[in-house]
Amino acid sequence: MKLILAEPFKSLWAGRDAFAAVEALQGKVYRELEGRRTLRTEVEGRGYFVKIHRGIGWGEIAKNLLTAKAPVLGAGQEWRAIQRLTEAGVPTMTAVAYGERGGNPAAQHSFIVTEELAPTTDLEQLTLSWAEQPPAPRLKRALIAEVAKMAGTMHRAGVNHRDCYICHFLVHTDRPISADDFRLSLIDLHRAQVRAATPLRWRNKDLAALYFSALDIGLTRRDKLRFLRAYFQRPLRDILRDEAALLSWLERKGERLRERYLRKYAPGASR
Repeated sequence: MKLILAEPFKSLWAGRDAFAAVEALQGKVYRELEGRRTLRTEVEGRGYFVKIHRGIGWGEIAKNLLTAKAPVLGAGQEWRAIQRLTEAGVPTMTAVAYGERGGNPAAQHSFIVTEELAPTTDLEQLTLSWAEQPPAPRLKRALIAEVAKMAGTMHRAGVNHRDCYICHFLVHTDRPISADDFRLSLIDLHRAQVRAATPLRWRNKDLAALYFSALDIGLTRRDKLRFLRAYFQRPLRDILRDEAALLSWLERKGERLRERYLRKYAPGASR
């Protein structure tokens, strides 16, 4: 069994079974699946997000493996990703409680509690009107550079996100957002993988998801080149020469992801 508690949960759950205590937490439920529950709760006037994993069963594990997907077995993936990103200097969530018990991976009981990041909006919402109403050029360039820096640092730290869309980059709104003064935080790491080094396959999947999610916000070719220079931290001429195959693949993959989204998930689509 693993159990790590910080305040206020260290005091709140003193002498109690933390796994029973986390199950008893009340609040707004954001997701309720057979093996996972996500909710927002408040403790001592502060907001927290709670993710509880109760095991997905051998059938679900087998289905994931047969379709070449890495199954999410518990909260440990998010806990490890948060620790690694924090060490690497990538702004992300702060975990204040983590627990894991049970040796059977199909029935493992685990949880993670993170501090609520508020007030915030996400980059998807912030950029909704960019195509019709472009933002100030300096702000757009600054946001692109910061997202590229965060993604590049994440991958160089051995973490791949597996849900790397712009909606998972939160913009803090506690003060006016400007090119010289803004903060981003990377969230939703429950599927993230942590290794000594990020395999190119998984790095490229993250980049394709990020590119797809930004396809319709009015980015220019120059904007894309700025992203590449900040992400790879190399001269642009070298990137265009050495990464030509990747860049061509990203264009094709981004369009395929958009076609799939329009076919399956867009309003009015037949699922």
